[in-house]
Amino acid sequence: MLHPSPRQVLRGYRRGAGDPTTRLGPDEFWRATLTPQGPGTLHLSWTGEQHQMHAAAWGPGGAWLLERVPAFTGALDQGHRFTNAHPAIMTAQHHHPNLRMGASGTPYHELLPIILEQRITTGEAVAQWQRLVRRLGEPAPGPTSLLLPPTPAALLAKPAWWFHPLGIEGRRAETLREVARHAAHVNEWAVLPAHDAEQRLSLLRGVGQWTIGSVLGVAWGHPDAVAVGDFHLKNIVVHALTGRARGSDEEMLELLAPYAGQRGRAVQLLLAGGHRPPAFGPQQRVVSMRRW
Repeated sequence: MLHPSPRQVLRGYRRGAGDPTTRLGPDEFWRATLTPQGPGTLHLSWTGEQHQMHAAAWGPGGAWLLERVPAFTGALDQGHRFTNAHPAIMTAQHHHPNLRMGASGTPYHELLPIILEQRITTGEAVAQWQRLVRRLGEPAPGPTSLLLPPTPAALLAKPAWWFHPLGIEGRRAETLREVARHAAHVNEWAVLPAHDAEQRLSLLRGVGQWTIGSVLGVAWGHPDAVAVGDFHLKNIVVHALTGRARGSDEEMLELLAPYAGQRGRAVQLLLAGGHRPPAFGPQQRVVSMRRW
């Protein structure tokens, strides 16, 4: 049996195809980030049917990134085998038997684009992330054109109104600055169990249930993390497990209750299985806030 491609895990770290900090190809991956040891760039490549992994890193944070490769690529995830689960989950598991969840260990980096996704479309958030990084991000170390995510000092140096031309209104701008203000603590929480990290993240202004559920899955690799409050996720889960086109967060959590401890993995399987609810109504044109 072929080993699963690392792309399944690594795509979760990229925010859109044009992410200035992260690049993913058919058989390689680049990531520029801020580590506890300083800025660093990680390059992963894989070859052969078993996807043999090769890693290299640059910058003061390079050694730290190399130590994180097993967790980053999901190699430390023990996985979980569902039995007697809903047919949609069992079918997805059959087609994706080796689905793994990676843990980046860099929650500060992950939180910034996730915060930008609060209450707006993914397309808008991706564009805003690109604009923010290109304005405030510094060149990454190593042989790459990638940029580092904005440092806490760079974000704190800008008042909330500065972010408006980028399409980022005051509320999300202040949340970015809140995370930057407590960046040292946020990075320290990366080594805590997910439950403890969740409690601490909830103390940050502007970081709510949806943001925490989103970041726990990618930074901690938490298999039970669910992004409650997501515009689409509740409909995806309810449609996959009941056939109904629309649902609520409460219904989603009730349907996922039998999989407590592995709810996030169950959701990832449904997404990997291509489950999507039917779309209704005309598409609405999104007007950029920069034109207000």
